[in-house]
Amino acid sequence: MSPAPTAAHPGTSNPRTSNPRTSRGRRTPRPSGDDRQLAILATAERLLEDRPLSEISINDLARGAGISRPTFYFYFASKDAVLLALLDSVVEQAQTAAADVLDHLAEDPPARWREAISAFYEAFRSHRAVTLACAQVRRTNAEVRQLWATVMEGWVHCTAVAIEAERKRGAAPAGLPARDLAVALNSMNERVLYATFSDDGPAVVESSAVDVLLNVWLNSIYQTTTPQPTALSRKKFR
Repeated sequence: MSPAPTAAHPGTSNPRTSNPRTSRGRRTPRPSGDDRQLAILATAERLLEDRPLSEISINDLARGAGISRPTFYFYFASKDAVLLALLDSVVEQAQTAAADVLDHLAEDPPARWREAISAFYEAFRSHRAVTLACAQVRRTNAEVRQLWATVMEGWVHCTAVAIEAERKRGAAPAGLPARDLAVALNSMNERVLYATFSDDGPAVVESSAVDVLLNVWLNSIYQTTTPQPTALSRKKFR
């Protein structure tokens, strides 16, 4: 078998490592494509903290990422595409944090709903500039609007499935169609969090946002803030 190209045979020198002068004079490795893409995204998020997307140019993004304008277009077709990538990342962070929380809802409904709401609250709060920028351009940008609609539909579906499951096990009473209730609750979250993060009053105080939302969710789904876990779960946690 042939030796690896970068390995030197015993008793021979490796021309890439044996010359101290060459080693000392070696250039710092250039950033990879992934590094450049991440630099563009980081620059965009930083700039969005100070001004709206409409006031950020491609040159601003390229300069902040340490690349040329032509190189920028190798990674993104437009600054709107950068915003979409940032939104995708925030949504993925939220969904990863929430993971399978609702699959274990029966173990402790208030705690699991709190975890789910908190996962989205924390993800969008920690990327406040991206959250507000997307809300601002959604009316005029069809791609952002479509992505957000798809994301919301996913959350509505998961919520509706969870509500139906809680009704089936007898923890939640029958009431409005589960999907309609899920739409209303998720839309409420969207508006409350936007108002809180943007200080676009009237708004809930940020430190109370999760508590307020959770209270409304529990009362809407269970008609109480203390729904019971399954009997099996009660035994498990004793």
